[in-house]
Amino acid sequence: MANEKDASLALLHTFLASCPEMLFIADVDGKMLNSSGALRQALGAGVENGSSLTALVHAEDRADFAAAWTRLNEQTAPVQVDVRLVDAQGGYRRLTCNASRALEGGTIHGSLRPADVGGEQSPADPSLKERLLDGLADSLQVVIWAIDTEGTVIYHDGKGLDAAGLARGELLGKNLLELYPEKDAAILRGAIAGAMTHDHNTAHGVHWESWVIPVLNKRDEVDAVMGFSLDVTPVKRAQEELRARLTQIEKQQEVIRNLSTPIIEVWNGVLTLPMIGVVDSVRTAEVMDALLARIMEKQAHFAILDLTGVDMVDTKVASHLIELVAAIRLLGAEGIVAGIKPNVAQTMVALGLDLSAISTQRDLRAALSYCIRRMAPQPPQASRAGVSVS
Repeated sequence: MANEKDASLALLHTFLASCPEMLFIADVDGKMLNSSGALRQALGAGVENGSSLTALVHAEDRADFAAAWTRLNEQTAPVQVDVRLVDAQGGYRRLTCNASRALEGGTIHGSLRPADVGGEQSPADPSLKERLLDGLADSLQVVIWAIDTEGTVIYHDGKGLDAAGLARGELLGKNLLELYPEKDAAILRGAIAGAMTHDHNTAHGVHWESWVIPVLNKRDEVDAVMGFSLDVTPVKRAQEELRARLTQIEKQQEVIRNLSTPIIEVWNGVLTLPMIGVVDSVRTAEVMDALLARIMEKQAHFAILDLTGVDMVDTKVASHLIELVAAIRLLGAEGIVAGIKPNVAQTMVALGLDLSAISTQRDLRAALSYCIRRMAPQPPQASRAGVSVS
């Protein structure tokens, strides 16, 4: 007799281990006595012998589940209830529980299957969908999460949690509307109201690009909100480094421009601008702006354009130089051109420019002497009779 009992138990264990259905045996209090391999694979350690099935139930479904379990203890007819249970990945899975009480022995025998959401099964294989979702969560730097209409987290998974210092499923059961700033909470409330949102934010020291998507039932009502958050921290840092480099380059270019066109105050009220190399239209425009600003700042009386180091100018530049001298005059100062080389002089003459109103000097020394003479106090004028006027 004992051998027959042992053989029956061995046969039961073999059946449960190999059965593709999610089956369980529990006592009347809901403690697990045995479960199939498929159920243990789906729900993990939560269905080990001695564990409470009720402990796996989502908080919002516990009242319905408890009522169904009470009916099981009162009748032998089968009972069916839809319930959300924590799965092996830490998320909630919506399942249909079919169970009945044994005629003898005081045990509950039941099975779990994917719930028939919306009244009809999706033509796609549910297990394939789960594998695709798990593949995304395990392979990419993302966080996939979901909340119910009250803001409570019902799914929380993804490789991106590692960078945020969070464990998979750590936020399960917590309310995101209370955890995150008002801006993020407003986005979640909008999704609960039916609005899809694409947003960038920073949380847990990580830069996220997130898509927040309302999940609708067959009645076009929102019964959950799904979030897909991609870790874009490396991209954000690269953008910041690029901006910093561009800023540095702009500062370097400004220094180079200042060095290439230094404006020197050689005497009180006398500015000189040494120009070296090939002068083009862009550089001449920069020179004009800088020199006119410095004349106003220093209240200068003279501005010397030293072209000693200029080897070549084009026709546009020659015109700009004439315009610059005219602009200096409008500010109440005198523009002086010094050190014009023969080829530059030929260009200006060939243009037919009127240079009669421009003071030109052989070189910088001659230009400085000119300025000093102009600034020196003039002696008193003598009368025609040769008597000085006091």
